[in-house]
Amino acid sequence: MKKRIGILTSGGDCPGLNAAIRGVARAAYTMFDADIIGIRGGYLGLIEGDFQEMNRSQFSNILTMGGTILGTSRTPFRDMRVVGEDQVDKVEQMKNNYAKMGLDCLVTLGGNGTHKTANMLSMEGLNIIGLPKTIDNDIYGTDFTFGFHTAVEIATDVIDRVHTTAASHSRVMVIELMGNKTGWLTLYAGIAGGADAILLPELPYDIREVAKVIERRASVGKNFTIIAVAEGAMDVKEAKMKRKQRDVKRAEEGCTNVSIRIAGQLEQMLNVVSRTVIPGHVQRGGTPCAYDRVLSTQFGVHAAQLISNGTYGVTVALKGERIVHNSLSDIAGVAKPVTANHHMVKTAKSMGISLGVAGD
Repeated sequence: MKKRIGILTSGGDCPGLNAAIRGVARAAYTMFDADIIGIRGGYLGLIEGDFQEMNRSQFSNILTMGGTILGTSRTPFRDMRVVGEDQVDKVEQMKNNYAKMGLDCLVTLGGNGTHKTANMLSMEGLNIIGLPKTIDNDIYGTDFTFGFHTAVEIATDVIDRVHTTAASHSRVMVIELMGNKTGWLTLYAGIAGGADAILLPELPYDIREVAKVIERRASVGKNFTIIAVAEGAMDVKEAKMKRKQRDVKRAEEGCTNVSIRIAGQLEQMLNVVSRTVIPGHVQRGGTPCAYDRVLSTQFGVHAAQLISNGTYGVTVALKGERIVHNSLSDIAGVAKPVTANHHMVKTAKSMGISLGVAGD
């Protein structure tokens, strides 16, 4: 029996999306008679009915491509049930277009917001399978998301390159990496790149503790310091504020970037020369690394197996060396923060890397 499979990519792009799309399609073609329907531009495409019936050739030569051949957009979950000026009921539109396309199921590739909407559609009666992608690695229930390891490699390369100029000019270099709510990327890249301090959103820092790192290094003749900081990192005072209060405080200070703020504080405190590096969207771009190509393919194949078995309302996950799946209702909207007792945090501390917290 033929199955019609819709696929969409939603939220921020990352390396491995095309590899996952390819994995779903090629495995489906191998396992059963399948039609693949590509939905353009994420959930917006599902709302507007923007789709195409794809052929096998469209899944060739995309394993190594970054971005997504289907395009993507951000359609926040909080707005899904809000009827705007256009009077469009987004949820009903998605359900109607799912039916018009004659889909047997919909595969959604995305992060936390994507999974919340996927769970909502599942609760509305649609057959949904999620695939976890994000460079933040913050989706609950999976050891890793695809896109994460590529971003770690890119961020590590940035830190590696900054080392040489920091040493040459005797500077304190503050490298701001992506991660607004979680610090997995900064933690892994900081360890891999040999950072001297790693500052994460989950562990509010004390700027005095960061200053001590520079002083300790100077006392043993080391003339430079590398600080890796997640974009969402905050100090202990800010951590006690609500987000709007923090935003107002930073706007009043005229410095919204955490790296620039930290660099300025350290210059005033220690009379050092400091510079900031913000690689930004470079961390999300380009070809996926080998690990992410394999993981994306494994996730896609597992999704096809779930479709073959008629198992829906789930998202694919990695547990140890096994590809498994979790209920969407169990993981949607659940955070996966870095914890103070996580083994990677302990690894960093054991290497003498400061987390900017007293007692490091």
